[in-house]
Amino acid sequence: MSKVMSKVKEEFLKVLPPTIFFFVAFHVIALARNLLIKASGIEVTTTVSVLVASLVLGKVVLLADMLPFINRYPEKPLIYNVFWKTGIYTLVSILIHYIEHLIEHWRETGSLAKGNRELLSQIVWPHFWAVQILLVSMIFIYCTGREITRVLGPQKVRDMLFGAPARTHG
Repeated sequence: MSKVMSKVKEEFLKVLPPTIFFFVAFHVIALARNLLIKASGIEVTTTVSVLVASLVLGKVVLLADMLPFINRYPEKPLIYNVFWKTGIYTLVSILIHYIEHLIEHWRETGSLAKGNRELLSQIVWPHFWAVQILLVSMIFIYCTGREITRVLGPQKVRDMLFGAPARTHG
């Protein structure tokens, strides 16, 4: 296998776990969002937009993991890094969520400034924040799993989750 294909495979395998996790998580959020707005006639989220969002957030997670300050608390209990990373990923997700809505309004108005004004006047903030609360919960679960996997190692976690159950002696 060539060096380029080897690097592509390596990057693909790195982005796969967060992308799959967020693909499932975003579908849960999309389902909740669609149930919230069903009677309002607002366009519902499609699987394609969920896939794009999960790919973007999966790549954002990998890029953020390369930042020198991402593992800020390696010597402290895991919860420090879990909360730290959850905060960082949440800020990025809020930005992505807002930009996603902004792009729709920008296309409609033809102007970024007008699109932003329209978005701010039309956005249903309780729905926006309900989605963010769900997303923060999903990000927290993801960060917890990642930190546990980082400390125990991927094979040990796989064995714990999918291996033969441990026998107890009573």
